[in-house]
Amino acid sequence: MLSVRSKLTAADNSGAKILVIIGIGKGTKRRFAKLADVVTCTVRGAIPTGTVKDHEIVKAVVVRTKKETRRKDGSYIRFSDNAAVIIDSPSNAPRGTRIFGPVAVEVKENGFTKIASLAKEVV
Repeated sequence: MLSVRSKLTAADNSGAKILVIIGIGKGTKRRFAKLADVVTCTVRGAIPTGTVKDHEIVKAVVVRTKKETRRKDGSYIRFSDNAAVIIDSPSNAPRGTRIFGPVAVEVKENGFTKIASLAKEVV
């Protein structure tokens, strides 16, 4: 469960280091984001040669959360950090070419198959 002002690590090679959530969903009054949700973020600490710049507003998909998530089979999944992948708004394709670390299966189930195929491990 991530709320506004939560800090996420960037799990791709787009050039961002830290993402700060500034909005959840498309103009809704939702308070928390979970796995595979699209959030609006601002980039903090980008590398100069990256595709995203510092303080740029981007859309991102949450791929890992510290808070455990219950699955349909009754099991729970929990990760060691909160992470997201920066995407293009209209096409939902990732802006980076590599995904670092594991990615939850919920990301693939919600239609982000390109992110799941780029990831080394889908848990």
